[in-house]
Amino acid sequence: MLKIMQTEKKNVKMMFMKEKLPFGYIPECNCRVLELPYKGEDLSMIILLPDAIEDNSTGLEQLEQQLTLEKLQEWTQPRNMNFDVDVYVNLPKFQLEENYDLKSYFAALGLVDMFDSGKANLSGMSGAQNLHVSKIVHKSFLEVNEEGTEAAAATAATIMLFCLPMEEDFIADHPFVFFIRHNPTNTILFLGRFASP
Repeated sequence: MLKIMQTEKKNVKMMFMKEKLPFGYIPECNCRVLELPYKGEDLSMIILLPDAIEDNSTGLEQLEQQLTLEKLQEWTQPRNMNFDVDVYVNLPKFQLEENYDLKSYFAALGLVDMFDSGKANLSGMSGAQNLHVSKIVHKSFLEVNEEGTEAAAATAATIMLFCLPMEEDFIADHPFVFFIRHNPTNTILFLGRFASP
């Protein structure tokens, strides 16, 4: 059950796992941060989960107001994450798909001649004459399911005897923000918010 707001809930399919995963807490925005490394560990999904739903707010608004690239990079630095904690993860399955017509954005940047058949000069790309760009479209797709989670959970866990392991709950049963990060370059490849199925 996903809590959209304090008074609104929706049924969603959830995934469960318990693994040693990079985990942290961000006191300035009252949220938990979890890193789900993908196989090979070049990519990770970073999830920022506000603590709870209060009144008519999900905590997501407060988080989004404070979120910047610099803060995200700081919050997810290895020194700010705990790597020795078993995390019980409860995460909704979800799929996002968006299409964007980028022509107006390029025009706003001053790149208008390439769309005008009388002014475009794309001779450096092709020997053909009278080439121009009619449309620029971007399509993004993201699916989070058990297969992706299993790949993300491919790290080995070592259990030490005579030591009580630390455990944390990461129950994403309310809106959250997520990022797909290329770890070697610390580049955000995809970002989104999960607020309602």
